[in-house]
Amino acid sequence: MTTQQIQIDISPTGESKLQTSGFTGKTCQEASWFLEQALGQKTAETLTPEYYQTTTHQRQTEHLKESP
Repeated sequence: MTTQQIQIDISPTGESKLQTSGFTGKTCQEASWFLEQALGQKTAETLTPEYYQTTTHQRQTEHLKESP
């Protein structure tokens, strides 16, 4: 399993940049939501390829018919 991290960089001028890694799909936004609220208004957002990965796994089931 990939380590999930949230990194916050704050510039000398007070601008903040929040970056997530190790999350797939919308889980990155769910995990960082409270930080976005605390840091102020979002001015830009860049979605990574991880965002577009699916988080669900398909299960295959085999149906067996009884022999007559």
